[in-house]
Amino acid sequence: MARAGPVTVALVGAGQRGGDVYGRYILDHPRSARVVAVAEPDATRRAAIGRAHGVPSARLFSSWDDLLSCGRLAEALIVATPDNLHAEPALAALERGYHVLLEKPIATSREDLLRLWEAAYRSPGSVTVAHVLRYTPFFRTVKDLLDRGAVGQLVSVIQVENIGYWHFAHSYVRGNWRRADRACPLVLAKACHDLDLLGWFIGGNCRFVRSVGSLTFFRPENAPPGATERCTDPCPHEPVCPYSAVEIYLRRFGKDRGWPGSVISPDPAARAAALAQSPYSRCVFRCDNDVPDQQVVVMEFERGVVATLVVSAFTAENTRTVKLMGTHGEIRGHLGRGEVSVLPFSRLPPRRFRTLACGGHAGGDDGLMEAFLKRVHEARVGPVPSPLTSLDASLVSHLWALAAEEARISGKMVDLEDWMALIPRQGSPAARRQ
Repeated sequence: MARAGPVTVALVGAGQRGGDVYGRYILDHPRSARVVAVAEPDATRRAAIGRAHGVPSARLFSSWDDLLSCGRLAEALIVATPDNLHAEPALAALERGYHVLLEKPIATSREDLLRLWEAAYRSPGSVTVAHVLRYTPFFRTVKDLLDRGAVGQLVSVIQVENIGYWHFAHSYVRGNWRRADRACPLVLAKACHDLDLLGWFIGGNCRFVRSVGSLTFFRPENAPPGATERCTDPCPHEPVCPYSAVEIYLRRFGKDRGWPGSVISPDPAARAAALAQSPYSRCVFRCDNDVPDQQVVVMEFERGVVATLVVSAFTAENTRTVKLMGTHGEIRGHLGRGEVSVLPFSRLPPRRFRTLACGGHAGGDDGLMEAFLKRVHEARVGPVPSPLTSLDASLVSHLWALAAEEARISGKMVDLEDWMALIPRQGSPAARRQ
């Protein structure tokens, strides 16, 4: 007889994604899941998440290996550690038969990507990758229109990742993703979502990748005369600087308890004092960042389909836009407004769709958690279908990201034939298991 009741979950990493997003979903849906174990190195966060979920102190761990050394404590395990620490806990969890929800990126090297696939092949558990954008009403609408032939045969795609000037300063100049050696390349850290979507839309194999991009602006030589080390020193340019930490964290998001202000302090009243001592108050021209602030990736797929991905720090909006061009029309989409338009070449009028969604990532966060927990429930009674964001599908887009970074650094086109030879065939035992 199948076990009833909520799915039991072990949480590895209780930061913004693990605690504030996935943990919050579980608190809001107690009939679907409950957290029974937590691994988090920060003692304050660990204690807070333990209290919120009622986890006994014996099930609160300071490291993921301590949690996983206890065997299988739950049915599911969420890996939401820093990017360069995803692979090892996921591998250990698969060895113990967990159903794993793995935050993107899966891993930061080709070797670790393949190690994970091999572990998933052997494990009775499964992997769902947190490519949350596939779960949004917006991108599901785009995909459905393509599948129904709304624009004929797809010829080219332009996907734009508008990071937003303040978001880029927060995450990729001052924040945890500012250096590729400490996290991973920008095209993997930020744009693996976009590459995953391109693969989902287009289908088939990508044959060649070209990429250009560099760190053009957030450099010491671009600091205005008299700029101080920190925005809080105070700096004479702070009142007019668009990248001012005072503006971003104390004015624009000063009253918000959530991201990005919560990275400084979840208590708005304490945030000013915390900011002065935080790395997030550093001048954007005086940080140790090295990731590009702009990058363009051009991809040639089978059947001649060409995709262009633009990733930029220099945008007013913090959203994604997409344009899909086919033989009989085009689709234009704006994620932030939830708008999708079909512009046919025939005499038929344009069609417009409004995709409304609540929650993070335009509803993708909640959609991912709902789908993941449903699969774990179903796994109690037998085999379940492959997740929408399976390890096999995500492995492909991650390899494209690493190839794009190689192309950017080398200045040469990358032929993906050898890279694609590493990918397991669809329909393999691992693909069916996932």
